[in-house]
Amino acid sequence: MEQKLQNSIYEALDKLYGSSIKKEHIQVQRTRKEFDGDFTVVVFPFLKISKKSPEQTATEIGQYVLDNVEIIDSFNVIKGFLNIGFSHQFWIEWFKELKDPELQLKGLVESKSIMVEYSSPNTNKPLHLGHIRNNLLGYSVSEILKAMGHQVYKTQIINDRGIHICKSMLAWQLFGNGETPQSSGLKGDKLVGKYYVEFDKHYKNEIAELVTAGKSEEDAKKEAPLLVQAQQMLLKWEAKDPKVIGLWETMNGWVYDGFDTTYKNLGVDFDKLYYESVTYLYGKQKVLEGLEKGIFYQKEDGSVWCDLTEFKLDHKLLLRSDGTSVYITQDIGTALMRLEDYPELNQLIYTVGNEQDYHFQVLFAILSKLGYDWAKNCYHLSYGMVDLPTGKMKSREGTVVDADDLVSDMYLKAKETTTELGKLEDVPESEKETLFHEIGLAGLKYFILKVDPKKRMMFNPEESIDFNGNTGPFIQYTHARISAILNRSKSGSPDYTSKINIQSKELDVIRQLYFFPAVMEAAAENYSPAEIASYVYDLVKIYNSFYQSIKIFDVDNNEITAFRVELSKKVGKTIAYGLQLLGISAPNQM
Repeated sequence: MEQKLQNSIYEALDKLYGSSIKKEHIQVQRTRKEFDGDFTVVVFPFLKISKKSPEQTATEIGQYVLDNVEIIDSFNVIKGFLNIGFSHQFWIEWFKELKDPELQLKGLVESKSIMVEYSSPNTNKPLHLGHIRNNLLGYSVSEILKAMGHQVYKTQIINDRGIHICKSMLAWQLFGNGETPQSSGLKGDKLVGKYYVEFDKHYKNEIAELVTAGKSEEDAKKEAPLLVQAQQMLLKWEAKDPKVIGLWETMNGWVYDGFDTTYKNLGVDFDKLYYESVTYLYGKQKVLEGLEKGIFYQKEDGSVWCDLTEFKLDHKLLLRSDGTSVYITQDIGTALMRLEDYPELNQLIYTVGNEQDYHFQVLFAILSKLGYDWAKNCYHLSYGMVDLPTGKMKSREGTVVDADDLVSDMYLKAKETTTELGKLEDVPESEKETLFHEIGLAGLKYFILKVDPKKRMMFNPEESIDFNGNTGPFIQYTHARISAILNRSKSGSPDYTSKINIQSKELDVIRQLYFFPAVMEAAAENYSPAEIASYVYDLVKIYNSFYQSIKIFDVDNNEITAFRVELSKKVGKTIAYGLQLLGISAPNQM
């Protein structure tokens, strides 16, 4: 429709002023909510050929398209902006041809092969609130890209090696007394996380003792016996010591079982897993190959570095003087391993918090320096941290908000709120537990995903579960209301003509449905589920305004009822599809 309007404006410029501009310079955008009209044309670029004021130019163009384009029935001018309205008949005819939301997206963009990395936890602690934002964002972006027709591979890199892993292992060895998930009743990831906290507690005590004995705090941190033991364990792990490897495999196995439960409860999944314990070796190999080729350089102490000043970055350490790898080493290996596994990849998206912005600039620069031209197609989906009303989280001190506990808490809040409001009185007892979980997750997921990924956010569990306002449960409730309308309806296929008279609130709903594909394109282009959340919320508000002021049933005209039922049906499908892309269910009864 925008293209048709663009063509009409192009023709108007030629007829009115004997000249025109390039079509791509004719800007057509959605009219802002506070003004009348469907589309707005910016007329300032036309003044050089009209040689008239913005208001006069807009008025002349508006009158021309009103006189010459049948489907246009109104226009108005606000300063240098021309607002154009399409006829009700046109909108009804468009609505009659409207396909289901997923079918509207076919062929909009050229299909690509895209890998999206998200979650990427450490195996020394359970997933927490920060991981939840990461998982929900990565999963939703993957679903949006799939909906647009791309081949998408969901993946994660599991950080299963390093000194932090050895800290949990050593603490369990020293203080665990053989405790297991089975003997303790704890999820495996929580058990291992418990010993990560235990290590830190004893480590701080040792530091304090050394400082009391006369050591500087800096020396005490390096010389504390626990840390020295953990470093020795890491060296044994790298040397493939059977006992250390055996303990590592056992404890990681506990963690993986715990992670799987959390992912299932969150409703996220993966197509391919990578492990740092494998990819860091590949990264070391590629770094040494780069050293041989003169791409990297070696210092006198034997450490290997990369000069990135040509990218306006610093020099980056790639291998320590003792030959051990650093974090970027495994990221190099992981990226190259993924390309070998999926040579058709057009893009690789990393969902990682914004504290790693510089890290990914460095990674992509190193890949470019190694000669991989596709590095320009790597993208860091950087997102802001999640805070709580109580403040920041610290995993070493055990003050994180555990992901499982949060999901459980949301379930309880959903149960409490819906019971108080009497929302589920008509729902069978056997279905209530599932609904509490679905409503709780909707509160959690929507509250997080409605925020622009780049913004730091405050998560408030109380606000997220509200049945009024910009929340997941509010949107779910509207979908359930529409389901009840469809159940009541006795009409089969829609039976109405484009000649029926529709009211402005009905027209508002149709207009909002029209913009769904454009919103999807923007959400995919910007990797922003927030755009879909905002769209669905606006659709729900507009629909509820229609529902509260206009009767659907018990009207004299069956044709009008058929139209309004069909309008409700298509809104319901769009709400459900939008929620699905956010990883949220759309219950038929609430």
